[in-house]
Amino acid sequence: MTGENKGTENVLITSASALKSFLAHFTYKNIPDTKTSRTPEKIKVFISDPKALFRDGLHFIISREEDLEVTGKSTSNEEAFALIELNPPNVAILSMIDSKFNGPEITCRIKINLPSVSVILTMDENNDEQVFAAIKSGASACLTKDTKPEFLLSTIRLVALGGQPIIKALLIPELALRILIEFEDFAVLSDQLNHVLAHLTRNEAEVLNCIRRSKGIRQVAAGLKTDEETIQRYLEMILTKLVANDRARAAIEATQQSLFAMKARTVKSSKIPADYVTREEFIKFEESLMERLKSLTGKSA
Repeated sequence: MTGENKGTENVLITSASALKSFLAHFTYKNIPDTKTSRTPEKIKVFISDPKALFRDGLHFIISREEDLEVTGKSTSNEEAFALIELNPPNVAILSMIDSKFNGPEITCRIKINLPSVSVILTMDENNDEQVFAAIKSGASACLTKDTKPEFLLSTIRLVALGGQPIIKALLIPELALRILIEFEDFAVLSDQLNHVLAHLTRNEAEVLNCIRRSKGIRQVAAGLKTDEETIQRYLEMILTKLVANDRARAAIEATQQSLFAMKARTVKSSKIPADYVTREEFIKFEESLMERLKSLTGKSA
């Protein structure tokens, strides 16, 4: 399971300098201490992985802990979703790779339908592309399968309390740049939809720009004349906005596909030109789109 660096929290970072800087200065000041905070009598954990050896290994490790309980297992993410709906756990450990629904896809479905379930995604090796997809899906953590058992257990307890260790991935310079580009794309789309999508504040954008220049969290805080705790809050807000916007974009794309399907049926039945959309179709499209955006962003459309 994922490599750790000298017993510190696992950071899925490919840049050695960024990792060293982060581990030296980052602290979980805003996240409860898992050793002293009150936790449920038993943290319910669901496990899904196509590999029996890994799946059973997780079960063995978790079952030995007095405060943890494995409530279900599956071999696929599709089956996992069905079982999780029937008996929601506190934490679901799911595979990044799946034959039908990959980890980020199933995580989106879980977080929309069962927002109280925290998701930990596991991957074979560090991969920035997969980590970025995990970030946008709403996963709380993303670990490689060589993570040490002790770190896995502490991560389960942390996310069960609402912690989001995946925030640390925002300190990867390459991912900080990608997030900035994502928000540029969101801005273009939002301008077309009466600004329903969230945008970065100036300070949030400055934080990401500092990170993409390979600056550690202490340097970022010093450059913005603030403290590391404030930078942590900025990162939390950036993550929240990124996840909400990505879901809203997915809803927009799904609604557009529905509209195109309606157009195709109309053309086939009445021979109306293919680029024609009736007023009734447009109103229906607009209402559907705004309802989806309201549910995903929490804004009034």
